[in-house]
Amino acid sequence: MFQAKLTSTQDAIGAFLATRIGALGRDRIVEGMRYASAGGKRLRGFLVLESAALFGVNRDAAMQAAGAVECIHAYSLVHDDLPCMDDDDLRRGQPTVHRKWDEATAVLVGDALQSFAFELLADSVTGDADQRAELMATLARAAGPRGMVLGQSQDIAAETAATPLTLEQITTLQANKTGALLEWPAHAGAILGRADAAPLRHYARAIGLAFQIADDILDVEGDPTKAGKRLQKDAEAGKATFVSLLGLDAAKARAQSLVDEAEAALQPYGAAAGTLQDLARFVIARDT
Repeated sequence: MFQAKLTSTQDAIGAFLATRIGALGRDRIVEGMRYASAGGKRLRGFLVLESAALFGVNRDAAMQAAGAVECIHAYSLVHDDLPCMDDDDLRRGQPTVHRKWDEATAVLVGDALQSFAFELLADSVTGDADQRAELMATLARAAGPRGMVLGQSQDIAAETAATPLTLEQITTLQANKTGALLEWPAHAGAILGRADAAPLRHYARAIGLAFQIADDILDVEGDPTKAGKRLQKDAEAGKATFVSLLGLDAAKARAQSLVDEAEAALQPYGAAAGTLQDLARFVIARDT
């Protein structure tokens, strides 16, 4: 049931982005935007739609926010794959943007996806003026120098650090690099529903960390074919991960405790939050 709903939502978000990006034209940058934003787990967009649904938000409005965060995520991956960052050849089982085209195109595609995200949020379909302003401000914060970009910078610095990061340091790094863009979608649903965001943000913060721990576990135990990208890069680079710091079994136990914490945060919503509970479990049960 959950997998069917996730797949249906992935398809809906993909169709929305293909239509909206396709309307921009037919040049190489637009083609790159469509290429970079295709596929993936769509967990961030799914989380926007499901959190908004708790409050009866119009799906068209929620889809604007779902598409926006997926564009930001796609842009971050395009730039992260560049030779000056992680230097990856594969993403989602396909050549990375700079390999399919070139580095300059990849930079511009990432730039275009980032700005297009805010164009989606600015659309009157998204909500009233106050809602749109809050969505844009909070997404900018989550993606920028106090969120994802900060986390990326911390990750790069860790590669040349004299000593590996501590557990506290890597938790902070991942809360910025990965967690901020998983927390924002839950916050977005509450903004659209004019509701208290605290329970959903607690939930999303927990699954964000669980997601990263699961990624570290998959980097050790995963199948590169299913993952669609190169694995064990951190181990090869000697970087600290949750697995290297905690050990495999303790990392799995920590991820499960975070899922339990996330489910507990959803108690105020009762049975209506069943799909979000399923999502929390999926985060650590996935194989990609």
